[in-house]
Amino acid sequence: MKHLFSFLLAVLLAGAAQAQGVLTFDKELHDFGSVPEGTMATHEFRFKNTGNQPIIIANVQASCGCTTPDWTKTPVLPGKTGIVKAVYSSAGRPGVFNKTVTVTSNATTPSSVLTIKGNVLNKEQMKSSLTPQQIAQSPRLTLDRAVHNFGKMEAGQSLTAKFTVKNTGKQDLVLGAITSQCYCVGYKNVPGPIKPGQSSVVELVYSQRKLGEQAEPVVITSNDITGDAKLTLKANVVQDLNGSSMVKESGASVPFK
Repeated sequence: MKHLFSFLLAVLLAGAAQAQGVLTFDKELHDFGSVPEGTMATHEFRFKNTGNQPIIIANVQASCGCTTPDWTKTPVLPGKTGIVKAVYSSAGRPGVFNKTVTVTSNATTPSSVLTIKGNVLNKEQMKSSLTPQQIAQSPRLTLDRAVHNFGKMEAGQSLTAKFTVKNTGKQDLVLGAITSQCYCVGYKNVPGPIKPGQSSVVELVYSQRKLGEQAEPVVITSNDITGDAKLTLKANVVQDLNGSSMVKESGASVPFK
C-alpha cells in the first residue's frame, strides 16, 4: 500500500509539473542594423503560449535606462500570443549598442532574456551612406516657430507649450528624444509617425527652478537626416508668483498695512 501511495503521488506531481504554460518566442535576438541617431528604435518580440496553462508576465527588466520595455499585461491563454516590446532611445548615443530585456513569468522557464542590437549613426554618417535620390526622399521636420515665451512663471511650475510639426519630406517622420542643457524639458505627448505633407501638434513641458530671465535651447531629434529641429523656450522665473504680483514691477517699495 505504501509503494502504491508513493507511485500515485509521483504521478500527480508529474502531472502538475506538466500542467504549465510555455513561453515560446518567434526569436530572441533582433538586429536593427543602422539606426539614425535621434530615433526610438522599437521592436516587438512576439511569443506564443505553447503550454497548457495561462502565462502571466510578472515583469520585464531592461539592462539600461536607455531601453524602455512594455509587454502584454493580461494572462495569455494556451495557444494564444502576446508581445514584449523594447524601445531603444538613440539620441546622444552614436555607435554600436547591445542591450537585453529579461522577462519574468510563471512559465516553465521563469526567466527569458531577449536581445536588441544595432549601430547608431549620426546625421553626417547617415547622409554619407545614402544616395542623393535617397536623401531627397527622406522626411523633413518643420516647426511653426522657433521661440516660445511663457512670460512670468513660478520656480518649479510645469507649463506646456504647443508646437505644430509638419513633415515636408517624402517619407514618414518619426520624432525622437528631446535634449536640453537644463534637463527641464520633456514631452507631454509624442505623436506617432507623421505622414508626408501632414502636420501634428507636439506638447512640450517646461519646469525651470533657476530664477531670473531664462532662454533654454531645446533640440528635437528625429529621422530627418538633414538635421535636428532647434527651438528656444523663454521665461521670467520668480520664486513666488503670487507674492511677486503684490509689488510693483518697477521695484518701488510698497508699504503693507
